[in-house]
Amino acid sequence: MRVLLVGGGGREHALALGLAGDPSVEALIAAPGNPGVAAVAGLREVSPSDPAAVAALAVEVGADLVVIGPEAPLVAGVADAVRAKGIPAFGPSAEAARLEGSKTFAKDVMTAAGVPTARAFTCTDDESVGRALDEFGAPYVVKNDGLAAGKGVVVTDDRRIAEEHARECGRVVIEEYLSGPEVSLFVVTDGEAALPLLPAQDFKRVGDGDTGPNTGGMGAYAPLPWAPAGLVDEVMRDVVHPTLAEMRRRGTPFAGLLYVGLAITPAGPRVIEFNARFGDPETQVVLALLETPLAGLLHAAATGTLAGHPPLRWRDGAAVTVVVAAEGYPAAPRTGDVITGADRPGVIHAGTARRASDGALVSAGGRVLCGTATGPDLAAARDAAYALVRGIDLAGSHHRTDIAAAAIDGTVTIPD
Repeated sequence: MRVLLVGGGGREHALALGLAGDPSVEALIAAPGNPGVAAVAGLREVSPSDPAAVAALAVEVGADLVVIGPEAPLVAGVADAVRAKGIPAFGPSAEAARLEGSKTFAKDVMTAAGVPTARAFTCTDDESVGRALDEFGAPYVVKNDGLAAGKGVVVTDDRRIAEEHARECGRVVIEEYLSGPEVSLFVVTDGEAALPLLPAQDFKRVGDGDTGPNTGGMGAYAPLPWAPAGLVDEVMRDVVHPTLAEMRRRGTPFAGLLYVGLAITPAGPRVIEFNARFGDPETQVVLALLETPLAGLLHAAATGTLAGHPPLRWRDGAAVTVVVAAEGYPAAPRTGDVITGADRPGVIHAGTARRASDGALVSAGGRVLCGTATGPDLAAARDAAYALVRGIDLAGSHHRTDIAAAAIDGTVTIPD
């Protein structure tokens, strides 16, 4: 199988490692990829959100499968353009990707499907924002209605900050706060059949103890030793299958990766958000534990044959990833700094580039690298991940020091 992988971040490096490890993959091409991806794939230049350009490249390289990593290309219709060329694409149509592209659309689908989620209002002016904030009270949850690279959500007790975020976004969804630990569940689906992957937990706040502003994610771990028994079955029954059925009813079936972001509340699991693609950095830990060949799984979803796919197989143990972020991230990350120590197994490239003048590896984004490791248990995996991080030299960089610590200590609690 010849596979074209679209994207160039940490998620795509993790996907590239998984795809390259599938014996059925004879050639892996990534566009645009990154210096880490280049170790396992050929790189091609393309604008990932240009449907015609990606489709043309898929034809040129003779792709048997196109895997679309980021959300922006999906919302732009890249999967549609690829499928129009007769090439299987892993990723939803532009219409179906509205589950991530519009928080309002996602809420409408959840309401129609009877999915348990927070009450919410869509607001476009100061007056409606004020009414919604009054209705729910603090903590205030204000979400950009559109794509925001994982940084469009503000959760705050400060009403002024909530109002400012709403004003900056223009169109927002304001919803009631959901208490309880968060879970990310990835579900591979062809629109009807659906296979859940291992639940993971990520860390959105920039600082230890969940302090500071939201980010695209500062680390993750899997599995979740504290998760309630039967959680995945419950979410598949009450969330995933009703959502897929509603999307089919609307004539826009969702095929690809449905990311279900959950809060485990006293009343049970509640959906915080849907995404239309693998999450970053959860992908790094989930795929590190997946033993089933990845390309075959994604190809089955892309060709409507997932019902016949064998049960998924998982490696024993646990995985932890820790993000190394550039100075100034998330507000104003500094780029162009030289990186050393990033050439070891387990170091995932997220925002790196080669300097044109001398080929040196330099930072090229906010989240620059991830130290990703597995171990027989969470504690061992965590130790190994932090050992990788300590070996990375990037001036001014920072990382959280508490990834997976509460899970290991047994202090993750579900409120009564």
